[in-house]
Amino acid sequence: MRVLVTGAGGQVGRAVIASAPPSATITALTHRDLDIGDEAAVSERVAREHPELIINAAGYTAVDRAESEPQLARRANADGPRHLAQAGHAVGARLLHVSTDYVFDGRTSMPYTPTATTHPLNVYGSSKRAGELAVLEQPGAATLILRTAWLYSPGGANFVLTMLRLMRSHGRVRVVADQIGTPTSADSVASALWALAARPDLHGIQHWTDAGTASWYDFACAIAEEALGVGLLSAAVTVEPITTPEYPTAAPRPTYSVLDSTALRTALALPAVYWRTRLRTMLEALARG
Repeated sequence: MRVLVTGAGGQVGRAVIASAPPSATITALTHRDLDIGDEAAVSERVAREHPELIINAAGYTAVDRAESEPQLARRANADGPRHLAQAGHAVGARLLHVSTDYVFDGRTSMPYTPTATTHPLNVYGSSKRAGELAVLEQPGAATLILRTAWLYSPGGANFVLTMLRLMRSHGRVRVVADQIGTPTSADSVASALWALAARPDLHGIQHWTDAGTASWYDFACAIAEEALGVGLLSAAVTVEPITTPEYPTAAPRPTYSVLDSTALRTALALPAVYWRTRLRTMLEALARG
């Protein structure tokens, strides 16, 4: 199977490439290789590669900076998916597009199903929702949107690596305790995407995260404990819980953005792995170098 991966330099893109099955012939494109916001460039490249499957892991992910750069966020998160969906449709390629929990406003206490009403609170979430709608506009059933949340990996910019850096330099961190979601390994998302690649009967919007829920404070406590256990920290760290108003950000965040992955997990027959188990596995790998 010929597979074109956009956003190949990001967390999910790298994980997808690293876990590709032997049957997949990968064309990996970073932002330098292809700006998905450039319609002509996307059309030309997709026509040239003629993939059977496109996995779009590209996007503008600087949530706070998006508030002052809405055009850049929309170019990558809304226009880009539209260009890929149109170009993929032209060559008969299926598109798997990665989206986010931030399309929801968090004003609930129950996990969001794929059909739940969206209401983004910030520019990033709005641009991602616009990208979803652009993908869904394509005729037929050759597109699938996979929403996920709170991503981390051994590389790139993410909460785990930021916490490790701050814990090493300060020995104490203050972390928001009143925002709830599900930490999710990029490797986990890559596994779901490859399982979806083998299921062309699945389409529309699906949800995928690791199992369980946590606040950012819970997540930070787990990072501190697990990192100490594998030798990534040399001493115990103090993690102090704070409220959202105590840590103001340019972009408002949903208070609760847990995604319900039950339907997709059942369809793919993939096990539910608790988020802390995935975290431990990643930190162990990081410790081994």
